[in-house]
Amino acid sequence: QVQLVESGGGLVQAGGSLRLSCAASGSIFSINAMGWYRQAPGKERELVAFINSGGSTHYAVSVKGRFTISRDNAKNTLYLQMNSLKPEDTAMYYCAAPVPKIRYWGQGTQVTVSS
Repeated sequence: QVQLVESGGGLVQAGGSLRLSCAASGSIFSINAMGWYRQAPGKERELVAFINSGGSTHYAVSVKGRFTISRDNAKNTLYLQMNSLKPEDTAMYYCAAPVPKIRYWGQGTQVTVSS
């Protein structure tokens, strides 16, 4: 069993940066792909980015070039560095694994980007 706890969300102005963290209670070493999803009010949850155990990454078109996903297996932690934030990035961000057949979700961390 793995528990995921996100942190690092907050309120930031457009153009600013935030770094999200996802701490796993169990070992994530054996989990191949871990990812970040987001859900804005009135919209469906969408995949933002994922990273597999070998370090290969995938990004949604809307965040490519602005967001960077990384993982530290020794610290059982997943990260999402978000730069050049836009108001449309406002959403609840969730850590999840394994991608795409999710078994574990975090509780979410709110990111709000003001214009």
